[in-house]
Amino acid sequence: MADIRHRVCISAPLAEVYEAVATPKGISGWWTRDGVRGEPTEGSKLEFFFGDPKPAAVMEITRLSPDGYVGWSCVDGADEWVGTKLAFDLAESGDETVVMFTHADWRSPSEFMAHCSARWAYFLLSLKSLMETGTGTPVPEDLKF
Repeated sequence: MADIRHRVCISAPLAEVYEAVATPKGISGWWTRDGVRGEPTEGSKLEFFFGDPKPAAVMEITRLSPDGYVGWSCVDGADEWVGTKLAFDLAESGDETVVMFTHADWRSPSEFMAHCSARWAYFLLSLKSLMETGTGTPVPEDLKF
């Protein structure tokens, strides 16, 4: 199995970063303004929209810990995403929050995985910008590459 991993330091309190990665309202500020639907509770599902009326991805929330952890399991979406696990592991470091992001359990490395790695890096920087300046660059305002 292959994994995507990224580390980003954000000048914001852990509790605020947690809200941005754990709730539909927060996620819409850095990943997709096209829509995030669902309740932020363990065992529930979040649906993510990217310009189409059908969700592009559906994640089951596997763990929510306000102490600094959000875990998802992809249950519907791109074939290569289904069965993968996503985690936002947050830790305080001085006056920053360190985000360790993992998108794990890809069946094998692929061109699509490389694309997703670059996109995750971009959207984690969008999260950083949202937390530090108040403005992220979620879909559809994102840089296309």
